[in-house]
Amino acid sequence: MWEEAPALLASLDALRSALTILDADGRLLYANAHLNYLLRSLPPHDVLIGCSYEDVIRLEIAGGEIAPQALAAGASAFIARRMAQLEERAYAPLDIPLADHRVIEIKARKVKNGHTVLLWSDVTAARAQLARLEEAVALSAEAFAFFDSNDLLIMGNDLYAHLIGMPLDELIGKAFPEIAATVAYKGRILLDETPEAWLERRLKGHREPAGATTLRTDTGECYLVRDRGLKDGGRVIVFTDVTDKFRAETALAEQQGALADSRAEAEKQSGYLADLTARLDQASAKVDSAKTTLLRTMGHELKTPLNAILGFSDLMATLSDNLTPEQIREYSGLVHQGGTNLLKMINQIMDLTKISAGRYELRRTSVDAGGVLWLTRDVFAARAQARGITIDADRCPVGLMVDADESVFTAMMHSLVDNAVTFTRAGGVITLSARICEAGVAVTVEDDGMGVVEDDLARIQEPFEHGGRAEGAQHAKGAGLGLTLVKAFAELHGGQLVLSSQLGEGFSATVTLPSAPLFAA
Repeated sequence: MWEEAPALLASLDALRSALTILDADGRLLYANAHLNYLLRSLPPHDVLIGCSYEDVIRLEIAGGEIAPQALAAGASAFIARRMAQLEERAYAPLDIPLADHRVIEIKARKVKNGHTVLLWSDVTAARAQLARLEEAVALSAEAFAFFDSNDLLIMGNDLYAHLIGMPLDELIGKAFPEIAATVAYKGRILLDETPEAWLERRLKGHREPAGATTLRTDTGECYLVRDRGLKDGGRVIVFTDVTDKFRAETALAEQQGALADSRAEAEKQSGYLADLTARLDQASAKVDSAKTTLLRTMGHELKTPLNAILGFSDLMATLSDNLTPEQIREYSGLVHQGGTNLLKMINQIMDLTKISAGRYELRRTSVDAGGVLWLTRDVFAARAQARGITIDADRCPVGLMVDADESVFTAMMHSLVDNAVTFTRAGGVITLSARICEAGVAVTVEDDGMGVVEDDLARIQEPFEHGGRAEGAQHAKGAGLGLTLVKAFAELHGGQLVLSSQLGEGFSATVTLPSAPLFAA
């Protein structure tokens, strides 16, 4: 049969993989020339014709081709494992480690006439790369899981197995829906809904190109879970431990509740605070210089925290003998909050002063814009949820790197999202997104709130300006320095801030920063 197709045989000899064909009795009908390239100790491939497959394997062993660890259980066990590939439905490929540290992968397929086709490929480089990846995943402080295009788990680390609650070797090969069901029904995570509802929502998110969710375990840990599709159709899932951050947010929520309870008592002192406000207003009205004009503009922002500090400290001094420890803690907390707000505004003014004087030094590094947006979403999630506001960060792909000072970039994003949460109506949606543009990477925070008139967009980027043209408009919601600082920091990075809005149609702020430079590995 082979003599009738010399052109085909010449083509098969040119393959960079070895090809062998066995008859129904396991004897060699054909072998191309590449077999001798892979296994140099074997006789010429045409001489092997007629030999049984077992004879070929024994020649490999006798020629010293096979690595000692592959023969650790004995030559008979090694031969039996090789011969098992000739059985029906034995589709799994087999890796053969060689004595010279190469790895040969053998794939076997039965054809209709009872023959078996074996394809021999050198996969040394691929296996080495896989080994390095497995080592990196094993050493990672985060839980990793990789799924193939059939959604079967092909790699993970011990931390992932610990979170699932099963040994890793039992998890390998399982489909993601089965693993997710195990998590849902085994009680490893705390659910705010039925296991069925959680599982349906988790599987839906798993089918999206990219997504993130938060899980809390029965032992108190909290994890940010990022689930992302790969180019080959597979998926990677990464678990990041955010337990400390979750606990801090919980404590903050409790503190905010305690402050809310103290408001009724604080209102009793409104007369005293009003008197302080009147005194400051009278002092501001007497000044007409450029410096005092600026102070008059920011007077309300200064007075609000000062009123709280002076009023409650005076109250504590006057009624110290009659206050309970709980009241002292409440009032001291309000004094502390007022001081914090005042310090924040002073720091903002100092930052603007440094930038204007050209003395603000940036510590530039490669920063993942999408990652910062995801973490910013988490910071404001509780506050937004309290008002029924949704923060959508699904358009924030991980891996868009900007050349920026990480702490400054994070503060910019916090300021924009803080504004959006403040001015978005209850039940609204805030959308975070990051994309590549001609100037670098554009990061956008967009809400569906009331917005501002287009003529106000330039004005509200100036210090102490707010949406609306009435003097002091919206002062209670901030000092009017947030957008000014974001604009100044964006320009300091060599980027820009662009605002877009129409009254009644929401508000959009886009920061464009240079992309981080690429370095050769």
